Amino acid sequence: MNRDSAFEACTRLARTHYENFTVGSLILPRGTKKHIHALYAFARTTDDIGDESEGDRLANLDAWEEDFRRIRSGAPRHPVHVALVETVRAFDIPDEPFLRLIEANRIDQRKTRHETFKDLLHYCEHSANPCGHLVLYVFGVRDAEARRLSDFTCTALQLVNFWQDLAIDWTKGRVYLPQEDLRRFGWTEEELARGETNDAFRDLMRFECARTRGLFERGWPLVDRLRGAARFDVRLFSRGGMRVLDLIERAGYDVFRRRPTLSKLGKARLALGAVLGIGP
Repeated sequence: MNRDSAFEACTRLARTHYENFTVGSLILPRGTKKHIHALYAFARTTDDIGDESEGDRLANLDAWEEDFRRIRSGAPRHPVHVALVETVRAFDIPDEPFLRLIEANRIDQRKTRHETFKDLLHYCEHSANPCGHLVLYVFGVRDAEARRLSDFTCTALQLVNFWQDLAIDWTKGRVYLPQEDLRRFGWTEEELARGETNDAFRDLMRFECARTRGLFERGWPLVDRLRGAARFDVRLFSRGGMRVLDLIERAGYDVFRRRPTLSKLGKARLALGAVLGIGP
């Protein structure tokens, strides 16, 4: 597959799999957009291998990493990696963020529970934070402080996804609520299996949502360090994540009967607010 066809494949994947992606890409320059799509396609495909591939998933992830490493020689085989040859070279992106994303999926094969919130943060350092670093590289932002602030935002976005998907993750045998928090609030995995939203669960989720909102607030100063499309996207995704937390709270923390998600109108309003520079 040639490079142009590879980028087109990445764009199709991005447009069909991520509910907020097209909104967040509205004002990106065309030349930048294709690289963001390639980064997203890498992350999405890596997750799909870890979550859905047949056979030995650890072996499949090893094969995926092996082909990724061919990017440096310019001879990878998978279309996503073919596209990334240009992206990695154009923005001088190191291997580490990509390898961390692959490692996150290895962690998921070996570990289905996280004992402490610190353990969960360690997982997010592999599953979420590298995505922010990759996007910053494309926008030409390489300083350590920007990456630190980005980590707060990306971790918060990952946690929002966990709280939205408690039931979905349970069907995969995974629980991302820290075990220490389950014990603290007296809510059990048996109740999770039944989707019980009793007082203990509401207290637990109120605690988790408040902690997640605090991470968004700690990451918000990143917006002031950015310009143009980068500022727009960070503002949009931060506001979107906090809006989902609002929806979870307004639903009485019941994420089992209906998954809290943004409507098309809600996304449009967020995009308008991001353009106008409205804060959290």
